[in-house]
Amino acid sequence: MQTYESTSFDVIVIGAGHAGLEAAFASARMGCETALFTLTLDLVGNMPCNPSIGGTGKGHLVFEIDALGGEMGRAANAVMLQSRMLNASKGPAVRSLRMQADRVKYRDYMKRVAETTPGLTLKQAEVVGITAADGRVTGVLTSFGAHFPAKCVVIATGTSLGGRIIVGEESYSSGPDNTLPALRLCDSLRELGIKLVRFKTGTPPRVHADSIDYSVLERQDGDEDPTMFGRGEKRGNSKPCYVAYTNAETHRIIRENLHRSPLFSGVIHGTGPRYCPSIEDKVVRFADKERHQIFVEPMGLDTKEVYLQGLSSSLPEEVQLKLVHSIKGLENARFMRTAYAIEYDCCDPTQLEPTLEFRALRGLFGAGQFNGSSGYEEAAAQGLVAGINAALKVKGKEPFTLTRAESYIGTLIDDLVTKGTNEPYRIMTSRSEYRLLLRQDNARARLLPKGHAVGLVSDEEYERFLKEEEEVRAAIRALESESVRASEKLDDLLESRGYERSGTGFPKAELIRRPGISVWDVAALAGDEERFPREAFARAETEIKYEGYIKRQLAEVERFGKLEEKLLPADADYSKIRGLRIEAAQKLNAQKPKSIGQASRISGVSPSDVSVLLIWLSQGGKTE
Repeated sequence: MQTYESTSFDVIVIGAGHAGLEAAFASARMGCETALFTLTLDLVGNMPCNPSIGGTGKGHLVFEIDALGGEMGRAANAVMLQSRMLNASKGPAVRSLRMQADRVKYRDYMKRVAETTPGLTLKQAEVVGITAADGRVTGVLTSFGAHFPAKCVVIATGTSLGGRIIVGEESYSSGPDNTLPALRLCDSLRELGIKLVRFKTGTPPRVHADSIDYSVLERQDGDEDPTMFGRGEKRGNSKPCYVAYTNAETHRIIRENLHRSPLFSGVIHGTGPRYCPSIEDKVVRFADKERHQIFVEPMGLDTKEVYLQGLSSSLPEEVQLKLVHSIKGLENARFMRTAYAIEYDCCDPTQLEPTLEFRALRGLFGAGQFNGSSGYEEAAAQGLVAGINAALKVKGKEPFTLTRAESYIGTLIDDLVTKGTNEPYRIMTSRSEYRLLLRQDNARARLLPKGHAVGLVSDEEYERFLKEEEEVRAAIRALESESVRASEKLDDLLESRGYERSGTGFPKAELIRRPGISVWDVAALAGDEERFPREAFARAETEIKYEGYIKRQLAEVERFGKLEEKLLPADADYSKIRGLRIEAAQKLNAQKPKSIGQASRISGVSPSDVSVLLIWLSQGGKTE
């Protein structure tokens, strides 16, 4: 292909989905001339799957993205249809915010931000190749023959890279929502020595709202007092969701047509997500279950499209119609979009540094589903980190990384680059060993100073944050040092919660630690309701009530942190270290971990191998 030299940039981002947007915003806002390439300008910030932001574990990521100066939480707040705190009846560590979002307005919001961000050029073009020289990336090639020089490149191709849509016996090359697939870029990446793997995901049907009988479905409203991501301005819920259920007839239709499912006939070769399986996969894997939940979710205020969460499928269209019509309330549902599966290429993430830069090709970064993850929130988190590090590399500054002990983003990236994944990776609260420390309510305290340090959080926002933190500390001091005096109200409260009447006063902190008594009860007894902001009181309650557990986790962080401080030489040849098992040596040579801590998390490295490494380091790292 004949090429010509075009405009040069500091950073080029390939793909304008959730990962690409955050990467481009971060790079441009940090002062780098940035280009954001997309296959079509009409789908910038598209939500090809569920019309929601957040969820179990995912909500934590969005709070962290917001604290670091990212855009996803702000966009979700602006287009929110419904806000619900999941696991609200459980402990604070596992509570996760989920927002139903207006799909079209979300897309419009993100495109508007991309078009108005200084230093960011938004361009519709297919990137077909990445150029490199002397182990460094030098730019990208487009299908029109242009070479755009760049100091760093971020790949955030989502499910478009080598995309193939599959419905029953039919399949064709395509990106999500029948967009152009990125096919030629796959060959370029392989030529550069990047190992690619094949994954699969899918979407459910979308049906017309007026064809649903809502009277027989379970209504699911948002919270009366909606929570927003970060410090977003409060907005009311504007749309309910509903719940339907599959039944024996639905399952019979699916089982009788399994031979036509590409998932079971061998047509689909990519590995699908374990925690978001297709309906046919669920019916087979959970054969003892009489029914499965289907969440009936609006796609927006100005559309009749409704999303059937839980009915992801690759069955032929006529089978999809039959199984949907077998569900109570959906007997007359009219399809607007047919469900489909999509296979795509992504990289083996163990080729990446914790900065998300490829070890073998400097200046090239990966983010989002290209790194083997699934979900908008996982993608945006990686895009933010990749964009920050691309900008820092251009500026010649130290890289930016997050640890498992300080963030879910750190947990996500460490899992991907250290352990790798053989299926689309999804974040969950259970993946963190420090989840009581990594709550949604303290995301700003953990990460906002870091966002300020890299230049993504303004001085004004940082000053506001410092004031918020002082309010929390003041609330804790007040609650720990003051008492609620004996009163009839106090005795009535204790008796109503199953405790003996006291006849005496109690320290506020002691009352808060009692199960069934909240900080709001204590504040009401003491007349403190207006003394501190609601968010400060809530944080204070958690830190007082779980003080012992928090101290225990902080001790674990310190203990494991010592292993992270034991750095391994970058040029170590682990095959020459006596006592290391062959498998461990091979894995260590392939991934070149930064520390003993990271080495201990590599699959195939045992505790005895870690002991060998510790002894080896104590002897000065000699290989004889």
